Amino acid sequence: MTIFVIMEKLGDKLKELRRQKKMTLKDVGEVLGIDSTLINRFEKNERIPSKEQIIKLSKVYKVSSKSLEIMRLSQKIYEIIDGEEFGMQALKLCEDISEYKVKSNFSDSLLDEIIVLKKELDGLRPLPIEQLKNLQEFYKIEYTYNSNKIEGNTLTLKETALVVEKGITINGKSMQEHLEAINHAEAIDFIADFVTNKTDFNAYYLKQLHALILRGINKEYAGKYRNVNVRISGAEHTPPEPFMLDKLMEDYFIFYENNKNTMNPVILAAEMHERLVTIHPFIDGNGRTSRLIMNLILMQNGYPIAIINAEKNNRLEYYNTLEIAQVKFNKKPFYSFVAKTVKQSLVDFLKIVK
Repeated sequence: MTIFVIMEKLGDKLKELRRQKKMTLKDVGEVLGIDSTLINRFEKNERIPSKEQIIKLSKVYKVSSKSLEIMRLSQKIYEIIDGEEFGMQALKLCEDISEYKVKSNFSDSLLDEIIVLKKELDGLRPLPIEQLKNLQEFYKIEYTYNSNKIEGNTLTLKETALVVEKGITINGKSMQEHLEAINHAEAIDFIADFVTNKTDFNAYYLKQLHALILRGINKEYAGKYRNVNVRISGAEHTPPEPFMLDKLMEDYFIFYENNKNTMNPVILAAEMHERLVTIHPFIDGNGRTSRLIMNLILMQNGYPIAIINAEKNNRLEYYNTLEIAQVKFNKKPFYSFVAKTVKQSLVDFLKIVK
């Protein structure tokens, strides 16, 4: 079965160019020093010219070699995957890898610095069990406080610790704010178990994670994709309509499967974060869930939790770089923002454990 149709084949284009020049097959063959029967096979699409032959033909016909070379390569790709059962998935993977290579060159030096820090951390492993437990509890509170504050929760860091660790009710704070702290802390434990047990990341797991975030807050939509349109206050980006979500989320997990073993973990974490929050599949809790997925990817690859600081200037940069990715389709600033966050998390973590 044909996977896709090339709108204009290279041979047809070559024949058209030759006729425009009012040349015969023999004329072209003599100019190039190529047998005219070979030229004829090119034009009948029975054989694909080499790159060198394309350059020579472009000079004869006085056209751009680039356009002909693109047609040549597309026809070669077509011949390879035409009729293959998984041809389209392979083509999509090539597109993802190509996109990654172009966009991930935002700061090779920053990624190199992260690699050096990560190797230093790996050299200190395994960490003492008691120290590791203490660090996990510390980061759970820090991360919960900052992630919730980004979304408008008014609990302070100390109050968050009291609610999560001691079960204390804070006067003047809403029940929802208490639940947001408790739920988020449990969600961190949930992704930590995921990493330990090497569970498959899929739609079922994502919905379970989201159900934790909205547990006791929105029973109707906890762990379910939205069925209504939503708008994001103060943002230019408009999330897709509900009927598009199933396909978009299917593509989301295909992207993960295709790239989880090949893409730089920091870039993959940024991608999975940005893609999810852009699709905005849930009524509420998309930001928290996206940041948790980002950290899930990082933790799977041996990185400590990366905390996006909720202080005003950093939060503004976070929102701005996300919007540039969503509206201007330029992900480099968001990649850079996430990478700087990961680097800082490694620096801080190393200071504690050394």
